Amino acid sequence: MALKCGIVGLPNVGKSTLFNCLSNAKAQSANFPFCTIEPNVGVITVPDSRLAELEAIVNPEKVQATIIEIVDIAGLVKGAHKGEGLGNKFLANIRETDAIIHVLRCFDDDNIIHVDNSVNPVRDKEVIDFELQLKDLETVESKIKSLHRTAKSGDKEIGRQYDFCLKLKEALEAGKSARTVEITNESEETISKDMQLLTTKPVLYICNVDEASVKTGNAYVEQVKEMVADENAEVLVIGTKIEADIAEFDTFEEREMFLDELGLEEAGVNRLIRSAYSLLNLQTYFTAGVKEVRAWTVPIGATAPQAAGVIHTDFEKGFIRAEVMTYGDFIELKSEAAVKDAGKLRVEGKTYIVQDGDIMHFRFNV
Repeated sequence: MALKCGIVGLPNVGKSTLFNCLSNAKAQSANFPFCTIEPNVGVITVPDSRLAELEAIVNPEKVQATIIEIVDIAGLVKGAHKGEGLGNKFLANIRETDAIIHVLRCFDDDNIIHVDNSVNPVRDKEVIDFELQLKDLETVESKIKSLHRTAKSGDKEIGRQYDFCLKLKEALEAGKSARTVEITNESEETISKDMQLLTTKPVLYICNVDEASVKTGNAYVEQVKEMVADENAEVLVIGTKIEADIAEFDTFEEREMFLDELGLEEAGVNRLIRSAYSLLNLQTYFTAGVKEVRAWTVPIGATAPQAAGVIHTDFEKGFIRAEVMTYGDFIELKSEAAVKDAGKLRVEGKTYIVQDGDIMHFRFNV
């Protein structure tokens, strides 16, 4: 399963620069608003050192990492929910994503224009939140109107959905995102998915800082952290200019030397990709054979048949059993045969809950 994240933010906060660092695609980056009009899309691999370890033991013909799709969405301005600027396009593009990477400018530079002529990440965040909330309020009010008559008829299912929409409306009118409203039953979950509200999507905040602040942050970063403290959201500090410099190096060794000089353990984009991956409660299991070593993405809590279905739907339909090794056991013992001889190769059935790092082989019959 591919994860689709949308990079959002006001114009000129560093979205396209970040996208360029994440993807082989080169989005246009310039010092004026609405430089990005159509969303740029890039497919990137999720960094996972375990793949290299598995490759060294198995020596397969090829290695395949799991992937994330990144979409660089056009900047927006106040009034986007009414179609101002590129509002309608912006909001439609967000609706198609699974999660939001919200870039906030947390650096001063007189040479880079800010759409509001001053740096204030808290205000910038509020602008986007407000536009998304207003669009969601329109959606919820429309749904309330359509449910009203049926709810009055005594249909309990519709009644529960109607009451939930009223709770959403109250929250949105109070300036809160829809994700703050707890879903307590299946009816509420059904109507929430049906409406595809923008503010139910999980968010990762990226504070784009200058080189001097990339290790310790700055006052702007602290303002952002304080503002999102009650959102249960992650805040990452990244310098997109530094990441752009790292992306220009041709070899791993050159990148490592550059990071060492800055006192950084790894590129910020690697942390971002892993954070985006976990944002949707996803995990990785592996298949390992001489033809291919591959990472596969499944939701946390997925069963063995569901994991098999990620490879092919027939695997899930005809699932018989899964042969499972832990990553640690395989790395320690160096082969499937050795793991089996040590009594650590497990046979699991349909109720087995996949664990991150499992190495799995499926038996099925269609």
